[in-house]
Amino acid sequence: MKKSLLKYFQKRFSGMKFILVLLPLWGFGGFSQTLDDYLNTAAENNPKLKSAYAQFDAAMQKAPQVSSLPDPSLTMSAFGRMVETRLGAQEAKFSLMQMFPWFGTLQAKEDASVLMAEAKFQNYLNLRNQLFFNIKSVYAELYALDKTIQLKKENLAILDSYRDLSLSRFKSGNAPMVNVIKVDIKREAAKTEIKLLEEFMRPLKTQFNSMLNREPEITVHVQDTLLFKKPEILLNTKDLFNNHPSVIDLEKQKESYEIQQIVAQKAGLPMFGLGIDYSIISKRTDANPEMNGQDAIMPMLTVTLPIFRKKYNAAKKEAAFMVSSMKQEQEAQKNELQSAYEMSLYNLKKSEQLIDLYEKQLISSGQANKLLISGFSNAKIDFEEVLQMNQDILMLQTQKVEAIKNGFTAEAKLEYLISKTEE
Repeated sequence: MKKSLLKYFQKRFSGMKFILVLLPLWGFGGFSQTLDDYLNTAAENNPKLKSAYAQFDAAMQKAPQVSSLPDPSLTMSAFGRMVETRLGAQEAKFSLMQMFPWFGTLQAKEDASVLMAEAKFQNYLNLRNQLFFNIKSVYAELYALDKTIQLKKENLAILDSYRDLSLSRFKSGNAPMVNVIKVDIKREAAKTEIKLLEEFMRPLKTQFNSMLNREPEITVHVQDTLLFKKPEILLNTKDLFNNHPSVIDLEKQKESYEIQQIVAQKAGLPMFGLGIDYSIISKRTDANPEMNGQDAIMPMLTVTLPIFRKKYNAAKKEAAFMVSSMKQEQEAQKNELQSAYEMSLYNLKKSEQLIDLYEKQLISSGQANKLLISGFSNAKIDFEEVLQMNQDILMLQTQKVEAIKNGFTAEAKLEYLISKTEE
């Protein structure tokens, strides 16, 4: 790995803070601008995401630490009683020493640290993508809840008209009072259901706002229609997840541990020290030898002897075990992504087919409902059949809304699963 890798990585990411989150968001075709705004807000404000990016920032500061030489040591000595030499009395001594690790050790440490920083960045990307999926899922829940409340309110209005019709027929002596009571029972049930759904809207909006790190009471605007695309059939999914951030995260960690094996090996080799001794010599007064009183300068060379091998061997084994662990974890992660992909693809296809079915059934049920109401008005149809058909239509409508929600969520899940790391 070249030394320029660190400079490139620092140039690319250092000081970016949260500009990264403003990168083009993937997979938003067909979504409203409002949802895009929510996703951008979450990417900028979500505390967990900020924490992940701060960890990446912190990891980037590791490389300069491990790639630097050890601090030099300076020793100063002053003699209380003069040490006599041939050239004069030795008054003071200064020793400066710089240690140097074995060739390539610092570069290997730097490379391993940079790879760990890259792994932190991939973890940040994966958490961001997971956050986007969670936001879309809750958004779809809000959509379905809002639509269901609308349908039940419309159904309540229909029940009110049925009550008026039943009461009119009772007054004219063409129908029993029990029909009015039956409608009242349905109406009360509908009112209670609407109230419960409206109360459920509050905790759901609080959950949504919490992911955006906003105040719980802030209004959430939900679009009128959710759209999702037909699934793209991929014949070969074997290598589909190789570029998923969670997989790249583990790959970078594995590469880092591979280099740490080299670091452990080089740590078991000698270190060299270069230094200099400087002694201050005073002039002799009892004689005048050549170079009388001249200060002494002496270069020094130091070599460490790494003879206690257990710690170095253990460090190499530790790194090797971690490499093996990352390989197995990477394989397990790919298997999980594959399994989730197949299930999400099934759910998307299922939702598409159910929506088609419910639309056809709603057309037929609407025609049947008109005939039943007409028959009841002419005293040819029992009122119980009219009420049952009304409930069947409401059930089909709510099931269609549920299918739309499930399809939207399944597509969002697929987008997360096949997301790629950013170049």
